[in-house]
Amino acid sequence: MMATAPPAAASPSSLSPPAALACPKPAAAPLSLRPFSSSSSSSYPSLALHTLHSRSPCLPIVSRKPTRTEAAIAAVAATATETDVVEDDEATSEAAAEAPSPPSKPKTGKAALLLKRDRTRSKRFLEIQKLRENKKEYDVPAAVALLKQMANSRFVESAEAHFRLNIDPKYNDQQLRATVNLPKGTGQTVKVAVLTQGEKIDEAQNVGADIVGGEDLIQQIKGGFMEFDKLIASPDMMPKVASLGKILGPRGLMPNPKAGTVTTDIPQAIKEFKKGKVEYRADKTGIVHLPFGKANFPDEDLIINLIAAVRSVEANKPSGAKGVYWKSAHICSSMGPSIRLNIREMLDYKPPVAV
Repeated sequence: MMATAPPAAASPSSLSPPAALACPKPAAAPLSLRPFSSSSSSSYPSLALHTLHSRSPCLPIVSRKPTRTEAAIAAVAATATETDVVEDDEATSEAAAEAPSPPSKPKTGKAALLLKRDRTRSKRFLEIQKLRENKKEYDVPAAVALLKQMANSRFVESAEAHFRLNIDPKYNDQQLRATVNLPKGTGQTVKVAVLTQGEKIDEAQNVGADIVGGEDLIQQIKGGFMEFDKLIASPDMMPKVASLGKILGPRGLMPNPKAGTVTTDIPQAIKEFKKGKVEYRADKTGIVHLPFGKANFPDEDLIINLIAAVRSVEANKPSGAKGVYWKSAHICSSMGPSIRLNIREMLDYKPPVAV
């Protein structure tokens, strides 16, 4: 059998430029059969299958530099592609933004309140809080009347004043600690204990001291006896009272000359504290907290006590205080919201004179 001749390879000059760069696929080689002689003694001839591969010419790929026109066209095409991608992204974002979000379950009760601190308030507090206007500065009579209206708990609430001052108590010349005599009293029964010796023991008992003693009372206090609200001591007892500092200091009961609890005139000190003398001091943030009566007091009595407290804080201004002394002033009941005062009106206010 004769093998068929392979087709002639195409000439490179007859091909277009793209076709000339590609390598043509070689044509399948024809099959040819021819007898194969074997050295074995078998009488049957064996045939072998031979594949004849014909080589076809493959032109080498020649790299060439693109022309300016081709480069410009490629740049324009790339820019157009990027613009399309950006526009697609913006369209996707706008569609996502315009897509309505699934409706959430509306909040009810305290969870619907705007301020987080109001979510822990009681229903009573939230109701009386509506009686005041937020961030409004009230004059003294209106604030006192509103305080009495808000004090609606089951017990008689105290009236409290809170003054924020422009002082820094960590400096010695900006510390504030003093006392004020409230003309109408505090409405509380004060239990007074006196540490003295000698003849002053009888004087204290005659004036109305609840507990009077010397070294025996010191030993009782060391043993845990604390059934008194004020402790007054004579100067000659202070060396012995010094051992009680760790017990009385954290409770605010340690006798101190600035608080009027260390004095030689013990009868006068007992009368003042029984009548309504209040000790106050600025805390580490420069705020003074002090009670000035009970919510069941008449409006005039509360106003007189409040103005007396303001006058005392103003008179005891520390020497190191600079600039504006008063930052803010609020009053409130024990269980009610605070009421902001107009500082200028408060300082200039003159209580009516009783006829």
